[in-house]
Amino acid sequence: MASQLFNLIEKIINTGTLRVKDATGTITTFGDGTGDPIAVRFTDSEAEKLIARDPALALGEMYMQGRFQMEEGNIYDFLSLVRRNTLAIVFSPLMAARLFWRTGLAQLQTRLPINRNRKNVSHHYDLTPPLFSLFLDEDWQYSCAYFDPPDISLDEAQLAKKRHIAAKLRLNEGQRVLEIGSGWGGLSMYLAEMAGVDMTGITLSHEQLAISADRAAKRGLSDKVRFELQDYRTMKAKPFDRIVSVGMFEHVGIGRYQNFFEKCFELLDDDGVMVLHSIGRDVAAHGFNNPFIEKYIFPGGYIPSLAEVLPAVEKSGLLVRDIEILQMHYAYTLRAWRERFVARKEEAIKLYDEQFFRMWEFYLAGSEMAFEWDKMFIFQMQLSKSQFATPNNRRYMFEAEDKLKAAEANRAPLEPVAFS
Repeated sequence: MASQLFNLIEKIINTGTLRVKDATGTITTFGDGTGDPIAVRFTDSEAEKLIARDPALALGEMYMQGRFQMEEGNIYDFLSLVRRNTLAIVFSPLMAARLFWRTGLAQLQTRLPINRNRKNVSHHYDLTPPLFSLFLDEDWQYSCAYFDPPDISLDEAQLAKKRHIAAKLRLNEGQRVLEIGSGWGGLSMYLAEMAGVDMTGITLSHEQLAISADRAAKRGLSDKVRFELQDYRTMKAKPFDRIVSVGMFEHVGIGRYQNFFEKCFELLDDDGVMVLHSIGRDVAAHGFNNPFIEKYIFPGGYIPSLAEVLPAVEKSGLLVRDIEILQMHYAYTLRAWRERFVARKEEAIKLYDEQFFRMWEFYLAGSEMAFEWDKMFIFQMQLSKSQFATPNNRRYMFEAEDKLKAAEANRAPLEPVAFS
């Protein structure tokens, strides 16, 4: 084993049991011998050197390429073991330099006046639709579910998420509602059916647009729900009574937060309410996308801290009415996705290839690990222009959820998402 990698692993693994087989077949055990053993192997010495130099990027790449392999346990088990032992420690001046460089680059890129949103969205969301059917719930909700109570299924938790958001929007029949980043249309259809509102959903994904429009038509909702290929920044419309955005804000970029909220202020009626659902991070955590995620999964992504978001909200003229932190809900969601995806490995390989499967397995496992150990969370922020747009207590939310849950029994079952 390359001495640099040996020294790195020895510094990291203090608790637990990790067995490493290097490219020569030599097995070395690290840790204090506690817990279930995890065993990995390297197929070539160059893979060992690459990971030692830049583990944040190269570990995922070597796993994706099959040059770093699991022999006992799975990739989530390995990543979780490493993270439990590190907790944000930087192990060399070179790693510290890379951390500084990546943070600075991310901050610069999110401030450049270059519109890469459509290209970045297409990179991920315009993958072949059958891929997403392998792990998402029946409504194709590709954002954090709401596990309340914690032992419900993924489908139940995603329905609970839609219900929870609807309650915060304080919907009334006939209201005009804008969804910024409408995905495959599930939330828009839910709000239209359960609250009788008129929905406009906007997206930058051609695949999502086609599927969501088809779904709405098949449910007879074309008169209540419309979807558009539209960038929120250039949208011109009469102000909406309500605005909702789920899982889209992570693509905005810190340099554009004020512009985002100013546009929402413009598009929101004076008595309107907005709900923003986004991934968040601790203010002390690094301010850049994971390099593997940035390169292969979500180019241009940026996870904000509330300290970065709130000043932009206040400068826009919007008022913060409520903030709720969902702590472990995304870890549970990602675990369900990962387990579903791995269970259908052969189907994923047929869609792409084994390298693609390992790339997505690593992405799902790494994301789950981040929400469990890296102080990442979901925040739901309720905004308005008027201090009188929402009640002065939260009872209305719980009452609205109870009514929605009772009404869901009469909702027509969802049909499987169709794709060509």
